[in-house]
Amino acid sequence: MLGDAEKVRSIHEDVKMQKLTTHTPDYLGISRGAWPALGGSSVAGEGVVIGLIDTGINPLHPSFTTSNILFTNKKVNSKFKGKCTTGEQFPELSCNGKIIGAHYFARAATAAGEFNSTRDYDSPFDADGHGSHTASIAAGNHNIPVIANNFNYGIAVYKALYPFGGYMSDVVAAVDQAVEDGVDILSMSIGPTKVPSGASAFLNILELELLFATKAGVMVFQAVGNGGPSSTSILSFSPWITSVAASLTDRKYNNFLILGNGQRLMGTGLAPPTGGRVFYPVAAAADACEKNITTGLVQSCQSADPFIRALVRGKIIICTYTFDFLESTIATISTVASIIREIGAAGFILSMDPDIGSQNEQIKGGTITLQVPGLILNNMESSSALWEYYNSNTIRSKSGNAIGFIATAKILDGREATYTGQPPVVASYSSRGPDVNNALLETADVLKPNIMAPGSSIWASWTPISQGDQYNKGQNLALLSGTSMATPHIAGIAALIKQKHRHWSPAAIASAMMTTADVIDHSTAAPILAQNKNNLSPATPFDFGAGSINPSKAIDPGLAFNAYFMNYVEFLCAVPGVDDMSIRQVVGIGCPTKRKKWCSDLNTPSVTISNLVGWRKVIRRVTNVGDADEKYRVIVREPVGVNITVMPQVFKISVNASRHITLVVKATERMNGYTFGEMVLEGNKNHMVRVPISVFVSSSLGS
Repeated sequence: MLGDAEKVRSIHEDVKMQKLTTHTPDYLGISRGAWPALGGSSVAGEGVVIGLIDTGINPLHPSFTTSNILFTNKKVNSKFKGKCTTGEQFPELSCNGKIIGAHYFARAATAAGEFNSTRDYDSPFDADGHGSHTASIAAGNHNIPVIANNFNYGIAVYKALYPFGGYMSDVVAAVDQAVEDGVDILSMSIGPTKVPSGASAFLNILELELLFATKAGVMVFQAVGNGGPSSTSILSFSPWITSVAASLTDRKYNNFLILGNGQRLMGTGLAPPTGGRVFYPVAAAADACEKNITTGLVQSCQSADPFIRALVRGKIIICTYTFDFLESTIATISTVASIIREIGAAGFILSMDPDIGSQNEQIKGGTITLQVPGLILNNMESSSALWEYYNSNTIRSKSGNAIGFIATAKILDGREATYTGQPPVVASYSSRGPDVNNALLETADVLKPNIMAPGSSIWASWTPISQGDQYNKGQNLALLSGTSMATPHIAGIAALIKQKHRHWSPAAIASAMMTTADVIDHSTAAPILAQNKNNLSPATPFDFGAGSINPSKAIDPGLAFNAYFMNYVEFLCAVPGVDDMSIRQVVGIGCPTKRKKWCSDLNTPSVTISNLVGWRKVIRRVTNVGDADEKYRVIVREPVGVNITVMPQVFKISVNASRHITLVVKATERMNGYTFGEMVLEGNKNHMVRVPISVFVSSSLGS
């Protein structure tokens, strides 16, 4: 029996893993605050090693090259002892001072029959592009220009995923190697395809591996998932992991279609304009093709064969975003652009199919860079306006065939970004809490997500030969969105904090980020909003955790909430449905004699109670990590249906000293869901420490 094998602690079923897929330093205030405070961008994060578990890295990209002496077992960090595994497309010189270690893991993928060495590469080389993208966000070289299609738009590597995804056992092996190598930070823009089965998601093999990484002093960041805006859609569960949500930024790539009647229709399309200032004739694809061709193939502009070349040359062609585009192997925007170029048309307009528009589908590939003039109309109103104008300006025969094209239009330049100055908004795709304890989706006393960073329309490095994303084939940079993109932002900021505070624990770094995060737009004092299915609403802790990252404040938080390995063991011992034997089996030690009663007893910079019956006492321990003694005043904003008393309300705390804060949370009214509040500790030396509070009242005192 495998269970009787020496040194085998437990056995888990292997599960599939998935990817959770330049302006942002300025947007986050890093260039004005954190970088100058640490000596400038050229030395920011110096000596800190970020381990990225992803699809590998493209070592030839400018984001990862360096003028330093080539890496020949020379360490940039005294404790890092990782090596550079060479292989196809990853020669010995790949590790060069920016990349200081590289490995790849594929045993599980090979055993499953999915790994193909000719496609996926027996080396740390990134055949997908996702890993290079996230790596350059976290730790890429500063001031690498963003140039795609000839237009200027503005690390230790552990390869365990491939274009087809990957397996948890390979990811676990990568984590193990990263910890053994001595990385300081782990950035994981990956997660399971679903909530793991078993008594608790916290006892999942990957979660436990990351617990031991934390015990070794490694700070772990993981993308929360792209299942939003549905609740309980998170794919990162444990309190020792900092789970990252994604926001929109203020950078927009809008483009405009000007019709011959003067109407301006807004759309998207990172594409050049039609030539000159002239208007071009407009023709619908179906009106410019042979008449015996399948309608769907013609409307989606996926083949050049049906088009009558003499009819389309020099015209703007109207294509339709049909259901075929929802399955990328059938129809793509890249193919539309290629066909338009091949047939000699002046450009294209992609209009919405009414059936898709009514379902509010997000157009896939709307942020790819295009070599021909093109514009995507993202809503039915604009598409309807276009068709109304076109149909009223097209001459047809008695049989309905188009014989005269009077409609005209021009496409403006869509490659110039505009910056609105708007505050961050929680992206609709970003997974939402509450956290879950198991596959039955029973909620837990843990706040998830924990923190938010920019994740939408992020420029970063790419692998030109990538087979993982057909929209970006041949590109050296790509514009992508997802919690995958938000996570390395947080990992990079953690490197700045680690550089300044070398001896801080992972929990202290997470605390610094969370307690200083922004929950309001400081220019208007309005709350940060979250995208939902059909509207915007004030964000809650289940949308963005403690809030949007504020790097300048995070490097000087004033107070910290610390937690260590034994505290996490005590947390596991309090998880409902988990017994002492299970704990001993997976972590190697049993529960203490004096057990914590609630998971909410863990010393986190948040308070989450998933089942409040009557009242509960919650104790938090804060440590002064500032450079001076300070006096704090405690303010509590109570969740609806809850009364909270806090002791002490005012306290003084010396440098490096700690003290306890006690909250007595009493239910006053049973609500139909979670309600939210906060505890704010105001220091007399300008420190402001925020602690989000989330409570579900199951039974009030009088019921």
